[in-house]
Amino acid sequence: MHDESRPVIAVLGGSGKEGSGLAFRWAHAGFPVIIGSRTAEKAEQAAREINELLGRDGARGLDNPAAAAAASIVVLTVPFAAQRQTVEDVRHALAGKILVDVTVPLVPPKVSRVQLPGGRSAVEAMQDLLGDEVKVVSAFQNISAHHLKDLNHKIECEVLVCSNDRASADTVIGLASAIGLGAWYAGVLANSVVAEALTSVLIAINQRYKVPASGIRITGVPKQN
Repeated sequence: MHDESRPVIAVLGGSGKEGSGLAFRWAHAGFPVIIGSRTAEKAEQAAREINELLGRDGARGLDNPAAAAAASIVVLTVPFAAQRQTVEDVRHALAGKILVDVTVPLVPPKVSRVQLPGGRSAVEAMQDLLGDEVKVVSAFQNISAHHLKDLNHKIECEVLVCSNDRASADTVIGLASAIGLGAWYAGVLANSVVAEALTSVLIAINQRYKVPASGIRITGVPKQN
């Protein structure tokens, strides 16, 4: 069941593998979850699939603008090519909210090669676009979608969380912890280039060693969650 004390999370791009996997984990943990997609029909179908896995109604589907408006925390999980347009489409609904941007600037077909736009963070660019009234947080770029819908599989990869607003970063660290992921504050949004670039490194490792979900761990620091 939903915990009414928990924030409503909208996952834009929630019909994709990464978005639906994170949405499933949050719904399972008791968060009210809204799947956002370009069309309400696609979002509703993705929500039905999550609910079938859960065995209960834990998610509902809306188009992206309606999903963003109905949530207090918005998670962006669309491909890099759709990042800016999706944010433009929902920006009217983001004021005063946390936007968790999971964007990785992958440029197919060379997805195992780091290609940062202009040599800077793709997520930081969204903070510049939206201004200070939206608290943008970078997180979850290095979590493979491969095992997210398997609750019996412990995700070994940890999460680097970057934001110019420390309180918002701490909120997102809590969201990660709630679904069993270790997460660490990794500094301001400019530092997000590391997490964004790491995804291509992990893809290269997956390809070379024929594994589906390589990841990272932070060592030398006592666990905080």
